[in-house]
Amino acid sequence: MSDTTVAAAVPWQGVAFSVLGRPAPQGSKKAYVVGGRAVVTDASKNLAPWRDSVAAAAVDAMNGHPPIDEAVDVVVTFDFIRPKTSKRPYPSVMPDVDKLLRGVFDALTAAGVLRDDSRVVNVTARKRYRDFEGAEITVRLTAPETWTA
Repeated sequence: MSDTTVAAAVPWQGVAFSVLGRPAPQGSKKAYVVGGRAVVTDASKNLAPWRDSVAAAAVDAMNGHPPIDEAVDVVVTFDFIRPKTSKRPYPSVMPDVDKLLRGVFDALTAAGVLRDDSRVVNVTARKRYRDFEGAEITVRLTAPETWTA
């Protein structure tokens, strides 16, 4: 009998990574006129740095893998520092979790994790209090058996 080990290639299933920094919502826009032209910007001044941080961490985690162009599940946990005056057990205050997800999805697309954020078919998201701010993000291929006719 041989002690030979047979290794099978495991197909790539997705990516998981953490990002430090204050999660910023994407959604509301500000419009104003400059020189007779309308200019529209995101209302959150923290959005661009947050999306840049998410995109940088995502690029590192992808390790050269091409963008995903099929159905994916995304799990995101947003971490916030509890305000000293808060008595709430959960961060059930602004920012809204759906607006936080918009910024993450756009960053995942810009970073080349997803070909397009329309590939997301299942999302699990939550906000929680921690002693630091950031997010844990997992993107994985949707298992065929999770969707039945």
